[in-house]
Amino acid sequence: MGQGRQEKVATSLAGAVSEEISASLAPVDAELERRYPGDPGTRQPVHTVYVPGDVFAADTIRVWGDRALAALDEHAPDAASFAAVLGLTDELAAPVHDRVRAKLEREPVEDLRVDFEDGYGSRPDPEEDEAAARAARIIAEAYDDGTAAPYMGIRMKCMEAPVRDRGIRTLDIFLTGLMEAGGLPAGLVLTLPKVTYPQQVTAMARLLDAFERTHGLETGRIGFEIQIETSQSVLAADGSATVARMIQAAGGRATSLHYGTFDYSACLGVSAAHQALDHPAADHAKAVMQVAAAGTGVRVSDGSTNVLPVGPTEKVHAAWRLHYGLTRRALARAYYQGWDMHPGHIPTRYAAVFAFYREGFEQAAARLARYAARTGGDVMDEPATAKALSGYLLRGLDCGALDIGEVARLTGLTRADLESFATPRRGGLTTRA
Repeated sequence: MGQGRQEKVATSLAGAVSEEISASLAPVDAELERRYPGDPGTRQPVHTVYVPGDVFAADTIRVWGDRALAALDEHAPDAASFAAVLGLTDELAAPVHDRVRAKLEREPVEDLRVDFEDGYGSRPDPEEDEAAARAARIIAEAYDDGTAAPYMGIRMKCMEAPVRDRGIRTLDIFLTGLMEAGGLPAGLVLTLPKVTYPQQVTAMARLLDAFERTHGLETGRIGFEIQIETSQSVLAADGSATVARMIQAAGGRATSLHYGTFDYSACLGVSAAHQALDHPAADHAKAVMQVAAAGTGVRVSDGSTNVLPVGPTEKVHAAWRLHYGLTRRALARAYYQGWDMHPGHIPTRYAAVFAFYREGFEQAAARLARYAARTGGDVMDEPATAKALSGYLLRGLDCGALDIGEVARLTGLTRADLESFATPRRGGLTTRA
């Protein structure tokens, strides 16, 4: 009864009221757009590999991949043995093992940082000059011949007084070398370590701005990562969250926050035996980083474990189980990237990532398909959940855990459709058709 009746629509407020409210909130609208633009929608690597500047060579990526494959062949030569070590189900054993091997053959490293900080140490200036120039040449050649990782760059020395000039010079040599070799690659990533004050981030942004102006580059072309390795970078003397201020101090150039496991732990007085990714101090720091970065377009990366998978098979298996467990723990906490310190870590990095996406793939695809079709089910999803589901599938596609064919088959959606759900505008509307 009454379903077909035309309802009378009445209002009480004059149109001027809405206009006045909109005008009063215009500065807030602009502030929201500036400070919280949302995720950039670009690929995020699942890990970062650090290689000292004096060790980095043209074949480094292939060497890491070959050493990782050799570790698999020696310590887990087939799907069943690899699954037994990591506790994978029978359903996941073959798909994960096969995809890990294929990944190590095709793209063993997703993100590589040539290290001129802790992993390199203090060297004579001519030696570091030459290493920085060599890194630029090798990376430029790798992008030209198709052997580069999707993301590559350097970690310079920090902005503290004793090493500041050296860090700036190394960065200048490296970037200038890339420009002379043909320009900055799309996958360029720079890392600023041991940041304690937002002013150091501002200084880095000014430095990059000066380089862009010198070479006629678009303002903001060069971004950088901020490493969170000190207590002061998480909590300032006045009790505020320094890391949130650092993101703003970067002026839109900050791309990610990287947690430094061992420097941060030592800064808090955690003894060496207990410095680990799952220590409560680590969890606190990363939680603050995560909240500070939410909505800003800045990603968060977990740190590393220093337990290396080397030695007899029993010891390698123990290290693999530890690394696999820590990686799965990080993924569940939405830390989709971490550091890998040794080629032997790469098989378990990819095993953990692939298992994470494959075991939840069918459920996520079904939920997103129902949402897209506005049909029922036992879960009532909202736009924010659709964003999370599509982001999950896109990350699985980017790293190789999933194939677009199987995603399309279960969701009925194209990659463009997934991206439209993953990048919603405020109010639930999408940015793409």
